[in-house]
Amino acid sequence: MMRPVLFLLTSLMVVSPMMGQTTPGVPGLPEAVTSLTKELVARYGETQRPRIERGLRQAADLWRGEDGDTASFADVMRTHFVGTNAGLDTMFNRLEFLFEQLNGHMGEIGREFRAQSDLDEGPIMPFDEILAGYDPSAHVIDDFFNNKIAFAILVNFPLTSLQERLANGDAWTRREWAEARLTRPFAARIPASVDLEIARAASEAAQYIAGYNIWMHHCVDSRGARLFPAGLRLLSHWNLRDQIKAEYAEGKDGLAKQRMIWKVMERIVTQTIPAVVVDNPGVDWDPFANTVAVAGVRDDAGDRPPLSHVVPDPEPDTRYRVLLSTFRAARTADPFCPNAPTMIARRFNDDREIPEERVRAMLEQILSSPLVPRVAKLIEQRLGRQLEPFDVWYNGFLPRNAHNEAELDSIVRRKYPTAEAYKQDIPRMLMVLGFSRERAEFYAAHIDVDPARGSGHAMGASMRSAHAHLRTRVEASGMNYKGFNIAVHEMGHNVEQVTSLNLIDHTLLGGVPNTAFTEALAFVFQGHDLELLGLSTPDARQEAWKDLNDFWSAYEIAGVALVDMAVWHWMYDNPGATPAELKEAVLRIARETWNKFYAPVFGVRDVVLLGVYSHMIDSFMYLPDYPIGHIIAHQIEEQMKKAGSVGREFERMAKTGCVAPDLWMKKATGSPVSADALLTGAQRALGEIEREGAGAGR
Repeated sequence: MMRPVLFLLTSLMVVSPMMGQTTPGVPGLPEAVTSLTKELVARYGETQRPRIERGLRQAADLWRGEDGDTASFADVMRTHFVGTNAGLDTMFNRLEFLFEQLNGHMGEIGREFRAQSDLDEGPIMPFDEILAGYDPSAHVIDDFFNNKIAFAILVNFPLTSLQERLANGDAWTRREWAEARLTRPFAARIPASVDLEIARAASEAAQYIAGYNIWMHHCVDSRGARLFPAGLRLLSHWNLRDQIKAEYAEGKDGLAKQRMIWKVMERIVTQTIPAVVVDNPGVDWDPFANTVAVAGVRDDAGDRPPLSHVVPDPEPDTRYRVLLSTFRAARTADPFCPNAPTMIARRFNDDREIPEERVRAMLEQILSSPLVPRVAKLIEQRLGRQLEPFDVWYNGFLPRNAHNEAELDSIVRRKYPTAEAYKQDIPRMLMVLGFSRERAEFYAAHIDVDPARGSGHAMGASMRSAHAHLRTRVEASGMNYKGFNIAVHEMGHNVEQVTSLNLIDHTLLGGVPNTAFTEALAFVFQGHDLELLGLSTPDARQEAWKDLNDFWSAYEIAGVALVDMAVWHWMYDNPGATPAELKEAVLRIARETWNKFYAPVFGVRDVVLLGVYSHMIDSFMYLPDYPIGHIIAHQIEEQMKKAGSVGREFERMAKTGCVAPDLWMKKATGSPVSADALLTGAQRALGEIEREGAGAGR
């Protein structure tokens, strides 16, 4: 996962422009705009009229009484309107450089203030929590409106709507796209106090999730037997899910473990999990009976129930209290965003630049595909049993199942005993992926690797002189396979971040169209993790299996995304809800989504697993980016196969930068964003495998 940041030009709170909505409360402002238009056209010529009219309207829309009267407005407009192309070039170039410095240094400060919370560097003290929730850029937008820099920008450069970008963006020059991104932070005036509240809620939620570990050695079955090795601590939901995936390599021996993890997940979602077992190796827990005992109370055989068997107090709906806190913080921005008056609208129309209805249609296209029952039947044949709900995470199509988790852990620990060891191996790994030695060394020099407190994340730089940071969990005994798999994913983020900042023409176009694109590029890296360990070389048959894995992964996460979307709609419909009421709503939504799209395939109803993802709690409706990312990743990889190179194509695509999603995808692959390629690939792969009769056997 790439952690969302809250800096000036990469804010979660980007909003649509308030085109043509002159702010009330400034008497005579419309008349002043009309008079000033005539004056400036007379001074600079008729050819400047469209710029003058648009610029004055944009500035007037955001002018408030505290900014001054109409005379003050006119004075600011006369002072800052630039009526020559040469002058406009000078202004643009200077602002682009200065904003790079501003965002870059704000990003560095924010990263350092979060370090103790994000990195595995000892206990978090109370003041660390305050600093982690502090956003040093929170006052910048306010300051720029107060000192009139925002108005200087708005009167000279276009503030575009989503409709304009989608309708006209294909014909824009790179400079025109950069201008559209320059004005984007000034589309609305969200008070600094609101930004700080959002940052505080996000930080608290991230800390809650980062500490949500389950000590699996202390999970016992009805006989008191331990199924998992000593010291195994799994972070919810990432590590729990990945352990389910890992157990497919163990065959029938892994089935009991998978069922136990499923029950643990269910307890987390329903909040029937005992509060005392969260990140606590001091108690044993039977998640089926939901009883606990002081750890280690066993006879020599280790198969008697624990003594002092008690039913503990459950976690007091903390999961849903934290989610409500993030919702309420995000909602404080709503009054300041009239054209995107909900977090939902801001997420889809402004952050993703793909309307919610289109996203929903793509997700339901995958979930309702007739390919689903065919792939499910193939999985059942390979497992030799009926599907169970946790098989939504089946990954037995991948070659990693030729190696069990212990083998992979041993290999990874030897290679990467420290985060620095991983850092030193980055050039080799990138060359395996097809990057030249020169480029591989360039990327490695721009990426720092840190041991994460949580599952891991990537933090890109915002100025070319700074480095991107890769965070992944490194245990005392060294990195394990889960940590490596996540590190490879985050390395994909980092390479994209470095490319789309350091190797493009305009830093204002740094990044990609939205989070789903950077997730897609990271998925490409992650899918080659075994190659990077020297354990697998892809061939045509493996590519077919991978296509099925991509489809099944998209099927799983598409339902999770629909749950996330529905939960946010429910919170907006019920803003005064209690944590207990929100919990019941999430459980109902998860069950309904499961019953509609999964129960016909799995034969089990009312499953709540779709509500287990930690992103739902701490990432402000982030989850739809994952299925969109799978859709985009498949389109990208199809192009990479045609070109015969991951590295060269990855770099070419990432250099496109932050333009509209469909424009980026057309430049990358020749087609707009669509689930069709994913479905076509799965159908082709399934047909080949069915013809070969390759379904039997794991």
